[in-house]
Amino acid sequence: MADDLSEKALQAVEHARTSGKIKKGTNEVTKSIERGTAKLVVIAKDVSPPEILMHLPLLAKEKNIPLIEVQKKEELGAAAGLPVSTSGVAIVQEGDAKNLVKEITDQMKA
Repeated sequence: MADDLSEKALQAVEHARTSGKIKKGTNEVTKSIERGTAKLVVIAKDVSPPEILMHLPLLAKEKNIPLIEVQKKEELGAAAGLPVSTSGVAIVQEGDAKNLVKEITDQMKA
């Protein structure tokens, strides 16, 4: 179940990157959550030290923004179109990923 969601989240990031708008990196993601502009937040589990991202799940929960963890920051970086890995990505404008983002949020609520 979780792997399925991770896959969908990475796909959503890829689609949003090309057709919508994403924010990359912990600081950008934090800002987009605080401003309430993030539609979906995807963070990597293998970030070291974990403290870098520790505040995000709580912040996202406060703002009712769905947050998904994926296994590797390399995968997340690739999905975001970066030559390097990234700790987190926030989808700000879904673009073509609108249905995917809705599917993910519905699955998370279920």
